[in-house]
Amino acid sequence: MGHDRSDRIPDAAEIAAISARHFADTELSPADLLFVFGTREDAGLRAEKACALWREGLCRWIIVSGGVTPGSTQSECEIIKRAMVARGVPAENILEEHRATNTGENVIFSLPVIDAALGLRNVRSVICLGNSWTARRYAMTLHRHWPEVTKMLVTIDSFATPRALWHTDPEFRRRVLHEWDKIAPYMARGFIAEWP
Repeated sequence: MGHDRSDRIPDAAEIAAISARHFADTELSPADLLFVFGTREDAGLRAEKACALWREGLCRWIIVSGGVTPGSTQSECEIIKRAMVARGVPAENILEEHRATNTGENVIFSLPVIDAALGLRNVRSVICLGNSWTARRYAMTLHRHWPEVTKMLVTIDSFATPRALWHTDPEFRRRVLHEWDKIAPYMARGFIAEWP
């Protein structure tokens, strides 16, 4: 392995740029679909937040996307969906995608599932739900493959450190820098599109 730049200590200018541009949570209004991006960590927290959005009437349908990760026999989708159903979300309102192993696959593999169940043209607005450190890359990935739909973004994490102080927590900082550093190369390779 070469030197991983995500271990660097960012200067004040980079901290300011990331704080202003990377964390892009939006105002929320009721959406046709909640897109739950799978996760290895904090699956319970992810399910809890999805349920809260459902209870608040912010989504009509939900898709959970995520494959089997090393060390597990169940897909991220199965784990998160089961936790959501246990918290009261009707199983029949949750679409499933069980193969994705990254954010690009989350979108690419989910679009046919959404199309088959709902018809893509019937979905006009989507709320993306994922990790705080991955931040706007969820919506940017969705925008690359499904530009027509209006996108909102909700991100969560279990760090005790407030998001504004992400750079003061070594693990939070490492994760944020790791994701921030993907933006330019992913844009260049056409994996993501400028959003908002």
